Amino acid sequence: MALNCGMVGIAGCGKTTLFNSLSRGRNLAAQVSGRTNLGQIEVPDPRLEAIAGITKPPRVVPTTIEIVDIPGLTKGGSKTKGGNQFLADIRQCDAIIHVLRCFDDVTVPHMEGSVNPLRDKEIIDLELITSDLVTVEKKRDRLQKVAAVGDKDAKKGTEVLSAMMDHFENGEPARTFSIQETDRKYVDDCFLLTVKPVIYVCNVDEASAAAGNHHVEKVRPAIEEEGSELLIIAAQAESEIATLEDEEDRQEFLRDIGLKEPAVNKLIRAAYRTLRLQTFFTFGPKEARAWTLREGTPAPQAAGIIHSDMERGFIRAEVMRSSDFIELGSEQACKQAGKFHIEGKNYIVRDGDIFHVRFNV
Repeated sequence: MALNCGMVGIAGCGKTTLFNSLSRGRNLAAQVSGRTNLGQIEVPDPRLEAIAGITKPPRVVPTTIEIVDIPGLTKGGSKTKGGNQFLADIRQCDAIIHVLRCFDDVTVPHMEGSVNPLRDKEIIDLELITSDLVTVEKKRDRLQKVAAVGDKDAKKGTEVLSAMMDHFENGEPARTFSIQETDRKYVDDCFLLTVKPVIYVCNVDEASAAAGNHHVEKVRPAIEEEGSELLIIAAQAESEIATLEDEEDRQEFLRDIGLKEPAVNKLIRAAYRTLRLQTFFTFGPKEARAWTLREGTPAPQAAGIIHSDMERGFIRAEVMRSSDFIELGSEQACKQAGKFHIEGKNYIVRDGDIFHVRFNV
């Protein structure tokens, strides 16, 4: 499965600088896709490197994350020409990376006249909430007509949607709306924008890369109250690091600004936590490969991520833990140590599993 994260933010927040640093840092060129830039970032995983070191295949294929650079928004921008495209781009994403300007720079004037990440956050939030309010109101109005002739289910749906509208009018996103599981059917087909999980990136100056600054502290309480991830990243510094060819030069630059790793690593981990994702591995004579799946995925569905025929004709899975394989050094050693298991259709794939599927179609 391809993980797709859309990057949004007020115009001038440094979003595109961050996007370029993430893409170029992995030597994968961004490409134009309609009105947006699409970049594909390899997910670094030392377990895959260790597996490949043992099996020595001719090809090693990491799993990837797609990052979409959605054009910067201005206040009321979703209602202007291009606004529908902005909303449509977000609708296609699994998660939102919301970049907040948390740096002062007189050479980069702020569209609102001053740097205030809390205000900027509220501007974007309001645009998305307003769009969702219109969507829910339209469905509520349709259900009201059905409820008026005595349809009890439509009446219940009207009540749920009216409550959600009140929630929106209080400035709250759909992801914080309390709803019974049995009532989700009334909102699932609305494809709401504010139900998507958000990772907030506070874009700071180089001197604040390690600990943040007063701008970060101003917006931090609102993000923590929302229960979302907050990352501190110096996009300009990261873009400079991405241009360095030598790995030692990159590490020295990171040390100079008080960091242990590039921003892409932090962002990937945050995306995995936010979307509850895991990685499993396969290997054979041609390649060693990492795959992404959601937590709680049964073995047949995990097999389907590799190929639809494997899910359709699933018989069993042969499973080892990557940690055992790396420690013991071979599949045979895992078998001898009792670390090799045959699993059926009810097996829930775990993060770090090495997976071999037996199937017949």
